Amino acid sequence: MTDEAAFFAAVRSGDPARFALVTERHRRELRVHCYRMLANYEDAQDLTQETFLRAWHKRESFQGHAALRTWLYRIATNACLDFLDKRNDRTPVPSDLSGAELPYLQPYPDQMLPEDPQESAVARETIELAFVVAVQHLPPRQRAVFVLRDVLGWPASKAADALDLTVASVTSALQRARVTMRAQLPSRRLDWRSPATHELSRVERGVLKAYLDAHERNDVAGLTSLLRDDLRFAMLPDPGTVVTTAKEAVDGWVSSGLFQRGYDDWRGIATTVNRMPAAALYLRAPGDSEYRLLNLAVLHIADGKIAELTGFEVAGKPWLDLSSTR
Repeated sequence: MTDEAAFFAAVRSGDPARFALVTERHRRELRVHCYRMLANYEDAQDLTQETFLRAWHKRESFQGHAALRTWLYRIATNACLDFLDKRNDRTPVPSDLSGAELPYLQPYPDQMLPEDPQESAVARETIELAFVVAVQHLPPRQRAVFVLRDVLGWPASKAADALDLTVASVTSALQRARVTMRAQLPSRRLDWRSPATHELSRVERGVLKAYLDAHERNDVAGLTSLLRDDLRFAMLPDPGTVVTTAKEAVDGWVSSGLFQRGYDDWRGIATTVNRMPAAALYLRAPGDSEYRLLNLAVLHIADGKIAELTGFEVAGKPWLDLSSTR
């Protein structure tokens, strides 16, 4: 039975459980779509659920003129736009240090991505943190147009129908969005439409291992050697911690006491989020018998060095599937 035929059968049955079974297969890709619109995993979860609730209430309106997947994406996109219309805390916070920061940015756990490795909605280039942050600089409707057109590859007519816009409006919005995206993305990552990649490279795996080893050896010099001089470091959700040189970042870590004798017992786990290398860092404080999860460091590696390092406070985030102690 086709997706649409199964959906019609579920609608005719009036059975919410049967309806949920048909729509559930789209949950992961819709959650990625909502995340790209909102840059926050927990909000994306909520808006995906809202999408299914709206779909159930609007089930009789589905006529099969478009694919079920397209219909669900339309509902999800408009649910996100409604959410953004009601929130005034979803605008990048200006920072004197480096453009703007997103206090609400959250990492996306790779184990929650769609299982189909060919799914265009999760090409690595369009889910990396820098790309997701750049998208947030677009006004909401431009953001929706850009994601539908340039990320999902929808034709202008299809995007216009989803957003109740004219094709000319969609074309104009996309042109403006592309200008903003190219201004926001680092120059080394301007092409978000390059061939999809999913696995970490050998170099990325090596740098991640060296980063973890340096922490476990309390090797500040070794850690420094892994960083580009023009490192961009941010610790979220506090946008005030952004620094733009390796020296400034390391000096801050040392002065905060993280590498001082007696408070330097680290353990780490290599992982990935947003299809990027990441280190879950655990610290054992003096007198403690356990290593406790401190933060998650997400690395963007360029030319064998860490060019961007984004730290996240991850306590109370069970969806990341990280143990709180080691």
